[in-house]
Amino acid sequence: MSQALEANQALTGIRVLDMTHVQSGPSATQLLAWLGADVIKLENTTGDITRKQLRDLPDVDSLYFTMLNCNKRSITLNTKSERGKEILTELIRRSDVLVENFGPGAVDRMGFSWERIQEINPRLVYASIKGFGDGPYTKFKAYEVVAQAMGGSMSTTGFEDGPPLATGAQIGDSGTGVHCVAGILAALYQRTHTGRGQRVNVAMQHAVLNLCRVKLRDQQRLTHGPLAEYPNAENTSEADEVPRSGNASGGGQPGWAVKCAPGGPNDYVYVIVQPVGWEPITRLIGRPELAEDPEWASPESRLPKLAKMFQLIEEWSSTLPKWEVLEQLTAHNIPCGPILSTKEIVEDASLAANEMIVEVDHPERGSFTTVGSPLKLSDSPVQVERSPLLGEHNEEVYVGELGLGDEELRLLKTNGVI
Repeated sequence: MSQALEANQALTGIRVLDMTHVQSGPSATQLLAWLGADVIKLENTTGDITRKQLRDLPDVDSLYFTMLNCNKRSITLNTKSERGKEILTELIRRSDVLVENFGPGAVDRMGFSWERIQEINPRLVYASIKGFGDGPYTKFKAYEVVAQAMGGSMSTTGFEDGPPLATGAQIGDSGTGVHCVAGILAALYQRTHTGRGQRVNVAMQHAVLNLCRVKLRDQQRLTHGPLAEYPNAENTSEADEVPRSGNASGGGQPGWAVKCAPGGPNDYVYVIVQPVGWEPITRLIGRPELAEDPEWASPESRLPKLAKMFQLIEEWSSTLPKWEVLEQLTAHNIPCGPILSTKEIVEDASLAANEMIVEVDHPERGSFTTVGSPLKLSDSPVQVERSPLLGEHNEEVYVGELGLGDEELRLLKTNGVI
């Protein structure tokens, strides 16, 4: 990245010591890097486990790693060695933020409790991502879908007559990472007033629950009657928990994914039927009389017949390609969107133009496609750069910035400290 661009970013001058691995932590620190922070990824001498997971090419960093660690520097350190602990102490002293997502108590067992960290650097913001908060779940092993299961997502995802389902969106891992970034930025801002750092704790279960708050809304609404906007509303009249509701919108306006031609797995358009949109929809589907029919004309009259309503729409949409369905619906300002496959997203010209799908050159794997920064700040432009090779910046950080000698660097390598 050019020096001019670096100097013009929101977090220029903030150093982040990134002691994270896999997805939840690296997703957070990558966002901080895109905002201009100097993110130093501290890895053990064998590297983040995802460097080798789900490899598509032999002996190079996997896409799992490269797509979560752009714009960072990498150093290696054996934090179990005495010299490693001394170097980690110096790194903490020189950092503004430390982020970790080890198991509960792991950093304390290294000898770096919050109290010790405050002694080393009272201005440090120390952020931790864990699976769960304090309580009976604290020591459970946390994974993406475990967090979805325990945060309210799976019980409310899928169809009523089927099993609970995980969502493809990584709301447990990357969703928690976004929450962690919000906490870190708030703590950095508060530091400008207090001069002190603070602890930031984010649990994956809690982040998923926050993203599922509308289902907790509906849980409380159940005490006052059925959830009329759900397609299976008749089955909620005596329910004591929110049911799975398929593709219902979850909001005040009914929505559903309707089939389109030629009937492939992603030949669908999601349609939301607002009161103002009903009349033009009746004309599009060839049933204009329903716009005046008292059995169909009002939102209240349609609520008990949502399944039939979307069936009528689907009888029309299934004869047309999804892009033609989209064109006709949007011509009448009807809220809708095509179901885009991963292939369509990768090839979407508008996403590329918005720098959300970007090509990045890598010295070992060549060019790869990744997701760009969703945070668009007018005065903090983002240029996505490749992920670092393991220990690529050891000399730059240890010699150039910490002031270690070349001979000591050689001995650290020989002794397995770095």
